[in-house]
Amino acid sequence: MKKQKFKLVGFFGALLISFNGISQTNVFDNVIATSPNHNYLEAALIQQGLATALQNPAGTLTVFAPDDAAFTSLATALGTDITGLLALPNLTDILLYHVLGSTVPASGVTNGAIVQPLSPTNTLKLTATGSGNVFVNQAQVSTADLTATNGVVHVLNKVLLPIETVADVAIDNGFSTLVTAVVTAELLPALTDPLSALTVFAPTNTAFDNLATALGTTVTGLLALPNLADILAYHVLGTEVPSTAVTNGAIVQPLSTTNTLKLTVTSTGNVFVNQAQVTSVDINADNGIVHVLGAVVLPVETVADIAIDNGFSTLVTAVVTAELLPAVTNPLANLTVFAPTNDAFTDLADDLGTTVNGLLALPNLADILTYHVLGTEVPSSAVTNGAIVQPLSTTNTLKLTATAGGDVFVNQAQVTTVDLTAFNGVVHVLDAVVLPIETVVDVAIDNGFSTLVTAVATAELLPVLTDPFSEFTVFAPTNAAFNALATALGTDLNGILALPNLADILTYHVVDGTVLSNQLVAGPVGTLSGDDVIVTLTGGVKINDANVTTADVLADNGVVHVIDKVLLSSFLGVNENQENKISVFPNPTENFITIEVKNSTNYSLVDLNGRTLQNGVINNNDNIDLSSLNSGSYILRLSNENGSQNLPIIKK
Repeated sequence: MKKQKFKLVGFFGALLISFNGISQTNVFDNVIATSPNHNYLEAALIQQGLATALQNPAGTLTVFAPDDAAFTSLATALGTDITGLLALPNLTDILLYHVLGSTVPASGVTNGAIVQPLSPTNTLKLTATGSGNVFVNQAQVSTADLTATNGVVHVLNKVLLPIETVADVAIDNGFSTLVTAVVTAELLPALTDPLSALTVFAPTNTAFDNLATALGTTVTGLLALPNLADILAYHVLGTEVPSTAVTNGAIVQPLSTTNTLKLTVTSTGNVFVNQAQVTSVDINADNGIVHVLGAVVLPVETVADIAIDNGFSTLVTAVVTAELLPAVTNPLANLTVFAPTNDAFTDLADDLGTTVNGLLALPNLADILTYHVLGTEVPSSAVTNGAIVQPLSTTNTLKLTATAGGDVFVNQAQVTTVDLTAFNGVVHVLDAVVLPIETVVDVAIDNGFSTLVTAVATAELLPVLTDPFSEFTVFAPTNAAFNALATALGTDLNGILALPNLADILTYHVVDGTVLSNQLVAGPVGTLSGDDVIVTLTGGVKINDANVTTADVLADNGVVHVIDKVLLSSFLGVNENQENKISVFPNPTENFITIEVKNSTNYSLVDLNGRTLQNGVINNNDNIDLSSLNSGSYILRLSNENGSQNLPIIKK
């Protein structure tokens, strides 16, 4: 057939047509028809009656000529054959889409040029890469500048189709910054592929402007980023996902392999891709779908990725359920996340008598989770003992403890691993979930007990008293009470905080369990220090020699009673040995007590204000008459050559 064709051309083709003595060639007869690799293009042009147009000696044409392999590939992709392609109803439009009405040599191609072919259906998008390759839409120019008198032919490795692509959606809808970025990153070929099925999350011009401002640069600066192509590919999925198919918490892989995208669908119907809200959905193209974003997403390793990549599956599920992925995937944030392990969540569920699913159904789940996040980046080296910091949750503060032994606690939870660094913050691992409840520590903080709070922090007792699953009764001395103690000891508050037994003094003020004022019983009560305090209910409430000035300040893990003195276990201190065994009975008593003692012993009976009411010397089995005393608590002080002892006495 080729030989016959050349014979037919004969005189008119091989010898060329001459005008004014100048030899004339044309892009059809002398380039396409003579090529061994353009049989299908030639047949299509002839069939559609377009050969004549390409033979016009007065033409100024550019023909992008798909080779035979390009037609074969298209037929296969469409599930047909060459005959099927030649039967396409829009074949003329397809062919005209490959022809420009002006002559553009390879040297005239500029990257990102958008040119109108003879087909008015769509434009052609040209790419000239930094490595010297040229693309027309998705098709690469494999041979350039096959010249004829009426134009030039560039050979393509693919057939172009005049469809509306996702690139056209961006061009036609004013996404000028995105289009410029795609051109700069040489990604037009990927987005104009008519056989793709893409989902593009398209940031607006304002989104790019905001990113530039946040990074302290300009849009021009963004276009110069070395990872621009990766950023843009991070906005594209290789499958078509309409808005109806988006599920909350879906983690999907975009064309960029640097990171995944995290999708959020809120209960109110809002959709987020990472931190960026989808502002418009389902702009359809022939090769995919476009959803508009209010921000640019970046393929950085966020604190959310730290949790995902390190097996914190319960935490991740909780964050998804609480619709907090947008907050923790924000690449421009600076966060500190205290991340409870899976076991920590299981322990919490057990403590609450529920399951992990029960935890996920808690109405304050979002508040619990944001209670684990600071809005600033705090590495472990910056944690100071006693720091009280505000997390994203405004319900309560976090109380940090850094012990002398190097352990770190957040409320009651111990930090087991520190400084897992992300682009937008740092993650510290916790062995327990912290809850934003009002603890007895919060009562002290919120009511001006600054010295007590400082003392508790200094003694490293914050983890104990912030435990949400313990119950405490705290007798809380005022600032004035600590000042009075410092004066009595001839020191200052720093001297009090430096006492070697500070922790014992403080735990002497704490009783296990919640004991309201109407539940107090006169007599000795054991404290966390192991020593007893004496409760007196006559004429008001006294704890040892301290008056309860405010009772029943409730907390979620106990109750606080305010007292006007610092309690000292020496109030009932003992200095005895095995030779000085003393017993007193009955106690409580109505009138008399009997003393069992081996040796003659000095005694004094004092009230809780330290006033001496009786004194004298007693021997074994002597009685002391208490009938003249009012009901209440007293202290019997006994001493002899073998030691001393203070005993609480209850008068009924």
